[in-house]
Amino acid sequence: MEFVQPIRDPEILADIKDYLRGTNQRNYMMFMLGINTGLRISDLLKLRVRDVQGTHIVLKEQKTGKTKRILITPDLKKELNVYTEDKQPIEYLVKSREGINRPITRSMAYKILRSVADEFRLEEIGCHTLRKTFGYFFYQQYKDPAMLMKLFNHSSEKVTLRYIGIEQDTMDMHLKRFKV
Repeated sequence: MEFVQPIRDPEILADIKDYLRGTNQRNYMMFMLGINTGLRISDLLKLRVRDVQGTHIVLKEQKTGKTKRILITPDLKKELNVYTEDKQPIEYLVKSREGINRPITRSMAYKILRSVADEFRLEEIGCHTLRKTFGYFFYQQYKDPAMLMKLFNHSSEKVTLRYIGIEQDTMDMHLKRFKV
């Protein structure tokens, strides 16, 4: 499996949001859910309209089996309200166009993200990019690796910082200034 990176540039992130908002509402909502909740794609794709109608998303993580409770931010809530206004509670949020009420597959989510990456000439982008982008911006805003570690269910802060690319950023910054 390839190692993927977060999207670090806020301008590129804003451009991607605008692009997806204008091209495909479903894909836009998948992207917004990913970068605003930090959910793994496997958990995100299983969300139904009823799961986002309250103040929190409550789910049992597929990977860990642990129950997770995530506050829906006010901005995400506005987007979700518009997106779900004509949908039934049992509908999947990221619904496949094939068949009856099924979510898209992880491989389709990957294809969607790869096409966005191609459009914006980004490399090292995949399904975990959404989760890592959430973590990267959360860390930039709060500088609280302990809280992020808990949100991600990681074993240490070091694992979390490596996961979201902060460790790499620090190495790159030091090497840029390094002289012999």
